[in-house]
Amino acid sequence: MTNYIVLINWTEQGAKNVRESPKRLDAAKKLLGDMGGSFKAFYLTMGECDMVAIVEAPDDAVLARFSLMLATGGNVRTRTLKAFPELAYREIIASLG
Repeated sequence: MTNYIVLINWTEQGAKNVRESPKRLDAAKKLLGDMGGSFKAFYLTMGECDMVAIVEAPDDAVLARFSLMLATGGNVRTRTLKAFPELAYREIIASLG
């Protein structure tokens, strides 16, 4: 599984309907689960982003499809970072020679 950090901001529509946000989160968790992925952690945050999720997905295409499906709801905008675990980080650095 590939790890991703998803930075999430409410749109104006999403902020107006913030009380429905927990239901939308539950739906997003189910959607990603149906696609073979999972949420590892979710945080409400203060600062530049409204929320941050740590997720796993089988590959980049699955997470791209998931992100696009979230966008169609019109409640959030996302930015996704592909995350390399420490072991992969060490292997990448070691491969530099």
